[in-house]
Amino acid sequence: MKKISSGQIVQINISDGGTPKRPIFEVQITPAGLTGDRQRNLKYHGGPDRAVCLWSADIIQTLQNEGHPIAPGSTGENITVAGLTWAQLEPNMQLQLGDTVRLLITDYAAPCRHISRYFSDRRYSRISQKHHPGTSRLYARVLSPGLVHVGNNIQLT
Repeated sequence: MKKISSGQIVQINISDGGTPKRPIFEVQITPAGLTGDRQRNLKYHGGPDRAVCLWSADIIQTLQNEGHPIAPGSTGENITVAGLTWAQLEPNMQLQLGDTVRLLITDYAAPCRHISRYFSDRRYSRISQKHHPGTSRLYARVLSPGLVHVGNNIQLT
């Protein structure tokens, strides 16, 4: 598989807690996460090592092609990206978003039952790193904060 190390932010998503997260055009990213975004269950979401959740628009498209009623933001990701070779991203890699924001991938985001409605068979394990490697959302720590907007480049550094 040819590795693609750059892509583009196609959607930015926030909510007052829970899913789906709604799209916005731009956001300030701080060490605490996206300004205006909130998580209901801080045991599993949020905190410095889970400040930002990223996911692939390409994976979402694959799932839609399989018949799942899923869309960007529906599973709670903050940043939806296109163009990166998603299956090759893993913890301890760094990403540059736009000119200022730098993230450190910290972990794979385990799916939970709250997103089961976005899967035709309600099997949210379809995006589990353990069961379907390369399809999971990713958590990241903010190394350099800043403003990002839809259309910004994102690249592996």
